Amino acid sequence: MTEGGSASGLPKEWNASAYHGVSEPQLAWGLRVLERVRLTGGERVLDAGCGTGRVTAALASRVEHGLVVGCDLSMNMTRRAAKSLGNGPQTAVVCADLSMLPFRGTFDLIFSTATFHWIRDHNRLFAELLAALRSGGQLEAQCGGGPNLAAIHARAEALRGTEPFRAHFAKWEEPWLFAAPDETSRRLERAGFTAIECWLEHAPTRFPDGERFGAFIESVVMRPYLACLPNSTLRQRFLDAIIMGAAGDDPPFTLDYWRLNISAARM
Repeated sequence: MTEGGSASGLPKEWNASAYHGVSEPQLAWGLRVLERVRLTGGERVLDAGCGTGRVTAALASRVEHGLVVGCDLSMNMTRRAAKSLGNGPQTAVVCADLSMLPFRGTFDLIFSTATFHWIRDHNRLFAELLAALRSGGQLEAQCGGGPNLAAIHARAEALRGTEPFRAHFAKWEEPWLFAAPDETSRRLERAGFTAIECWLEHAPTRFPDGERFGAFIESVVMRPYLACLPNSTLRQRFLDAIIMGAAGDDPPFTLDYWRLNISAARM
């Protein structure tokens, strides 16, 4: 469920233990996407951006006689995913960049949730995914899209331009791409996919209090911003300001998530 790293210098490593503890929203989204996948139990499946393997394990439970490969750019995540999956003969975990996959014509299904928006070059991404699929293979995915998290990102953008944070964001570049359904459909078609369907789904996510909201955004949403700050004092000041702003929202401590759903096939 992750894929760190970008031209902004965002480190590819994640705090896998922290992410595993707060990733209930990502797990819920992943399980919903899994509901729309038809499996016979003998497929070869790639979980593209497996994170700590929570959704990968659910995939594996439905592929008893095939193979499920979890793939993530973060070594910390793949280590945690390997623990989640155990040593079953139908599972494997690899650390690799989805934009440079070490697979060709391998999978019947590529499944992905909460990952593609961390990759800026979707043209290259979709070309790699197509190449990794067998003829007749399917892509089922979901990621952030459209106006995803616009409010909290606007708050963070305003904050990074103030003291004492401004100097540390001199080389800042957004590390995400929240694409719209129509542009995603065009990119998929150019890559060679067929039977393309893309649509947005509104998924506002509310947290019960500032503590749990803060723990989540520290590990996920605000991670790129916090990575630019040189010490824990500044990182905490930045985080506290974002939490304080969210406390005044209506409803409070709510993230305005929009999910881009993707369904496509290889001829």
